[in-house]
Amino acid sequence: MSRRREPVPFAFVSEADRFRSNVTPPARPRATPSQIAGRTLIGLTIVAGFVGSLMFGMPALDSQSHPTRQTQQSEASDGR
Repeated sequence: MSRRREPVPFAFVSEADRFRSNVTPPARPRATPSQIAGRTLIGLTIVAGFVGSLMFGMPALDSQSHPTRQTQQSEASDGR
C-alpha cells in the first residue's frame, strides 16, 4: 500500500500517540439524594437476593444430614 505524497490536512492528529486537548470537559453533575437512595436500594435488593438464594440453596445441596428421608424410603419399600 503506497503512502500519499500530497499533504493531508490534520495528519498530525493521526500520527500523534495521543490527542491532547486544551479544552476541559464539563464537570459531572452530582447525584441527587433520591438517586443515591435508589442505587442503595437496588444494591441491597441484589445482595438480599444472593443471601436468600444461599440460605435456601445450601440445605438443599447438603446430602449428609437427611436421616429422616432414608428411613421413610426404607419403610415405603418394605410395605410393598
